[in-house]
Amino acid sequence: MMLASILVLLVTNPSAVLSEMISCSADALELCIELCAIYAIWLGIMELVDASGLAEKLARLLRPLIKKIFRVEDKETQKLIAMNVSANLLGIGNAATPMGIKSMKALDDGSGKATFAIIMLIVINATSIQLLPTTIIGLRQSAGSANPADIIFPTLLVTIFTTVLGISLVIFIDKILKKIKNKRKAVEVKK
Repeated sequence: MMLASILVLLVTNPSAVLSEMISCSADALELCIELCAIYAIWLGIMELVDASGLAEKLARLLRPLIKKIFRVEDKETQKLIAMNVSANLLGIGNAATPMGIKSMKALDDGSGKATFAIIMLIVINATSIQLLPTTIIGLRQSAGSANPADIIFPTLLVTIFTTVLGISLVIFIDKILKKIKNKRKAVEVKK
């Protein structure tokens, strides 16, 4: 897309290519600096949550749901997933990333294949219900929105729908794959 844009600009207005590239780079850097403070604050809060023991309490609160959805018994993995999910609930996806990576490593069975729990974690991270979309609110505020928080309710509705749909599809596809695997085993046993 970027290459196509540069090619179109080269054809329509060649003298503006360099100035537009520099201008856009400056805008991108300015946005990164503005968002850096938001991420630093939330990452710090997540570290405090973990160090204070609140993460353990949150994991205990979410444990029945995590056990049911992810089919995971390890308490440390459940805690990492709970931290990841809670960061996503607050709309701070970048703060959720370190816990997501640690969760993926804990869920990896060493087979080199994505397990059910890994796929579920990816889907939940991609669709994540956001009670407070802080990153989007920060982006809207930095862009000069008159009311940057007016997207909270629509975002909540959409993310609930996509998360429920994503979880349902993962469970449905897992059941289909298990049936296929069982049929193959039955055929092999008959041989």
